[in-house]
Amino acid sequence: MYQVIADERDFIVINKSAEVHFHSQDGTAGVVAQAEADLGIKLYSVHRLDTLTSGLIILAKSSEAAAEFTRMFSAHLVQKYYLALAQGKPKKKQGWVIGDMAKSRRSMHKLLRTTDNPAITQFFSHSIGDGERLYLLKPHSGKTHQLRVALASIGTPILGDTLYGGVTADRGYLHAYSLDFQYLDQAYRYTVAPPSGELFDSAAVKEQLMTWSQPADLAWPSLKKSS
Repeated sequence: MYQVIADERDFIVINKSAEVHFHSQDGTAGVVAQAEADLGIKLYSVHRLDTLTSGLIILAKSSEAAAEFTRMFSAHLVQKYYLALAQGKPKKKQGWVIGDMAKSRRSMHKLLRTTDNPAITQFFSHSIGDGERLYLLKPHSGKTHQLRVALASIGTPILGDTLYGGVTADRGYLHAYSLDFQYLDQAYRYTVAPPSGELFDSAAVKEQLMTWSQPADLAWPSLKKSS
């Protein structure tokens, strides 16, 4: 269900498995409740991942730490980076996806042409063969289903994300790959490769992840060049 990546004084970082609920539902413990039971401590969620998404989650150990992380997330002081796999040729190979989001049918969301309070996503992509591309995504906002909608909007829905038109696969190919932040004047950086997925385990993906091993240090595409 999860792996503990770091156990700090005020928080832990876990690597959630794909297809695991964040919150408890249907009589089954979610990943937060399970971690609390396993570790014997109260944990406070400060951000979340969709069920299909694997990857890094910060869980605070006190309400005070939770309040500070909530402030940091609200102020965009926690840099998050994701990996995704998709089929097809995107409308652009790198750049930005920007637009307001609204609820659609079947618990879906959609991207609008307006930008009053937009979802903002920056990305790179790299061909890994067989018509598939690996994406490195940096969200600059925290909208529901933001990354899933962003890739669908450029014509390349995430593999396994059938809600947004992705082809069936052994998992939903979206992974919270890296976190970079300062907490109480100390710098923290965590980067963890996807824990599952036949395609994530391919040689082509592993080779590209060597180039993307430190996402925070990359020269990300500017908004002007991608417009």
